[in-house]
Amino acid sequence: MPRAAMLASPSPDVVQLFKVLADETRLEILRLLALTDLRVGEIVAHLGLPQNAVSYHLKQLRRLRLLRDHRSSADARDIYYSVDLDHLQALYAAAGTFLHPGMGLATAPAVDHRERPLRVLFLCTHNSARSQMAEAITRHLGGDQVEVVSAGSEPTTVHPLTVELLDEWGIDTSRLDAKGLDRWVGQQFDYVITVCDRIRENCPTFPGEPRLIHWSIPDPVEIAEEEQRRRAFAAARHEISTRIRHLLSLPHPATGQRLQIRTRIPSPPG
Repeated sequence: MPRAAMLASPSPDVVQLFKVLADETRLEILRLLALTDLRVGEIVAHLGLPQNAVSYHLKQLRRLRLLRDHRSSADARDIYYSVDLDHLQALYAAAGTFLHPGMGLATAPAVDHRERPLRVLFLCTHNSARSQMAEAITRHLGGDQVEVVSAGSEPTTVHPLTVELLDEWGIDTSRLDAKGLDRWVGQQFDYVITVCDRIRENCPTFPGEPRLIHWSIPDPVEIAEEEQRRRAFAAARHEISTRIRHLLSLPHPATGQRLQIRTRIPSPPG
């Protein structure tokens, strides 16, 4: 009788992933937070469960580093939860490899969407850093498959570090300028994404029922010390680019098919 092939044992984190996501409530929380960041009260309202029960499940997800949290910049009493997409993807790939060595992250074929590009609007308060990074990175990855703009409720100027850090990655910044959101109110978008806690509280209504998404990303401009501010900009750049790559991998809301996009951003020079 031939010997069965011996597969490698799963890592402790993969075992914990299966255990944690075997619970329907935790699975639903992860799905709720897949695209948008939410506060505890909003998760409670979605699930219809007592807050202490939701807090317990959030703790289990955080223990496996599937979730992160930080205080809102609009109200320090609020805490936003978000999915650590890099860690989730790594665990997901490891779990697939454990189940079958040939299991990959295969996806459906991409389709040219130049005749119906994805329309995305990024909003923040000053349209100086986070939303400008998001606009430039989305345009870089999506090319002519995406129409992307950004705006602010109180626009100022594009921060020099925004341009500098995008330049490090070879991303075109020539089209970036600070814009007021009034320019875009009344237009239709597939996604309206707030990257600032303050603008989320006062986000205007847009026609056509776009998908409203919130990414609670700390404002790097508010960091006083120069070197720490640069690190905060780099952290925001990484977080935004990660979220955008995953967003653009989703099926187009109007066509249900994947976009033909770039999959990589150049790493900064070492």
